[in-house]
Amino acid sequence: MIIGGKNFDTENRTYVMGILNVTPDSFSDGGRWCLPEAALEHARELVREGADIIDVGGESTRPGASYVEEEEEIRRILPVIKAIKRELDIPVSVDTYKAHTAMAAIEAGADMINDVWGFKKDADMARVAADTGAACCLMHNRESAEYSSFLSDVRQELCESVDIALRAGVNADKIVLDPGIGFAKSQRQNLLVLDRLEELFCGYPMLVGASGKSLIGYALNLPVDKREEASVAAAVIAAYKGAAFVRVHNVRAHRRAVDMARAVAYGDKYDV
Repeated sequence: MIIGGKNFDTENRTYVMGILNVTPDSFSDGGRWCLPEAALEHARELVREGADIIDVGGESTRPGASYVEEEEEIRRILPVIKAIKRELDIPVSVDTYKAHTAMAAIEAGADMINDVWGFKKDADMARVAADTGAACCLMHNRESAEYSSFLSDVRQELCESVDIALRAGVNADKIVLDPGIGFAKSQRQNLLVLDRLEELFCGYPMLVGASGKSLIGYALNLPVDKREEASVAAAVIAAYKGAAFVRVHNVRAHRRAVDMARAVAYGDKYDV
């Protein structure tokens, strides 16, 4: 899989996506990187720590977060994306579910669209991905957390997102899936996703984002600022089960842990 001119061996490796939120209200790091220079310095840090891709977001997707208009979202992210692409040799993902924002980000240099609604919220998103040739991560999400058969429903709805992308003309080798931990799921269902991740594969690389999320607070009764070790544990489980990407806040804490998990899982096929 090619993202931003870089080859990602998604069958044999697990890559680390570093989170860069330029938002005032994200659950873990809201407000810390809002200024472009602070965001760029954090991007430099993520690269030094071993990030393979940086995910830039201008709107918090935590439960209860305020909606951000496209113009404001674009104002937040474009200077950061441009600065990263100007200075650092690393692919950039834009975390948005709005087509206009996605297009502006790609024109500014972004290489991937990370859509938390799996191309189901904005009907133009799949067309943007197809027209630009950008890679895309399609996350499972829905309005209701009521399922008839939980894992089967999640898998089917991920495949629906794939169908939307393919019908729009997105190349199959540009698609990554995300099971959507923390979105439209109970805490027990979030844990089940991680435990039985392999049942959700639809023939596409999988990205898992559990870093700092409420399933850790649920399982261990820990506040947001005390969840780092458990986040690493969740990423190790995902890597061992074959996830191609883990999306994390602290790259340093995750880098070698997921490499080790993948090495154990894949033995002599794995090449660090």
